[in-house]
Amino acid sequence: MSVRFEVSGDSLRITFDGPLTFETAGSMFPEIMHKLKTGVRGISVDAHRVDAMDTAGAALLIHLEKHQSTLDLPFEIVGLAESYRKLYHLFDRAILEQTWEDEEIRWHFDAIGRRTVSLWEKVKEFTAFCGELFVALMKSISNPSRIRWKDVFITCESAGVGALPLIGMIGFLIGLILAFQSAIPMRRFGAEIFVANLIGLSMIRELGPLMTSVILAGRSGSAFAAEIGTMRINEEIDAIVTMGFDPMKFLVVPRIIASLIVAPLLTLFFQLAGLAGGAVVMLSLGFPFVTYVQQVQSAAATSDLLGALFKVTVFGVLIAAIGCYRGLETKAGASAVGASTTSAVVSGIILIAVFDGIFAVIFYFMGW
Repeated sequence: MSVRFEVSGDSLRITFDGPLTFETAGSMFPEIMHKLKTGVRGISVDAHRVDAMDTAGAALLIHLEKHQSTLDLPFEIVGLAESYRKLYHLFDRAILEQTWEDEEIRWHFDAIGRRTVSLWEKVKEFTAFCGELFVALMKSISNPSRIRWKDVFITCESAGVGALPLIGMIGFLIGLILAFQSAIPMRRFGAEIFVANLIGLSMIRELGPLMTSVILAGRSGSAFAAEIGTMRINEEIDAIVTMGFDPMKFLVVPRIIASLIVAPLLTLFFQLAGLAGGAVVMLSLGFPFVTYVQQVQSAAATSDLLGALFKVTVFGVLIAAIGCYRGLETKAGASAVGASTTSAVVSGIILIAVFDGIFAVIFYFMGW
């Protein structure tokens, strides 16, 4: 490819000879822009001898047209083959009316607007999902015979019984570690006995429901999203709708009910495992088991246990709901199920943290 420049008065004629492609357009661009700074006004492009052109060549011509349009100066292209002219006109001509500054400003406003609209759409979709879920739950509770109890028990087994070893191990280790770490500073004041109070109150009131919910979000919430997301990609949900079944009652309600059942039970198991870990440390420090039990009972009341079970019940519903919601909104693509699973876990943990903070404020004002 070669390019010739002919200046006549204040007009510049640019003649291209050969292919106007990615390889040639980039090398010619600096020379052409240098010529435009010599004070020329009108530009005429002779493209009779252009025998090949791709999007890079079209972009070069459009840049010249944009330059002239910005300065309100004449510009023309002559001799461009019809096939190349179609490629040239595929680009949106409205962008030629913008300056670079206008384009940058509009890009920022456009990005803000798109994200706002996207967020609003997601809020509307999730609100609609919550409404449909509430109606489906009320109908199922009013008519328990229509609940798919087999699916409920299968989900309880996978999300509850299958999680017991993990819940027990983590609960025991956290109780053990917390007791060891708190015994070191309390030893300076001769207050090692109050390690039992710390373990009892923290495990029953906060760590039990919080850690159980996080484990459920990572284990069961992701499983719900992956299962329903795979059904979405395989068009099984469309088949369910075609057969006249409601996916909300068929898929979501059994998982919600199962989470309502297993979340409090797993929390109790976690609390017991944590207290067992703390007991091991207290026994190693020379305190009798009866003393440990009495200190725990004096630190944690029944209201603390009931509040923890109430919290984890709400967390269980949130985890199951967000997992099913992310699964139902799964898009097509090889990575769609993975994206939905990741989103379910992240959203579940964020909701757990937010609602735990809300409950902390509510319980504080209630005197719990």
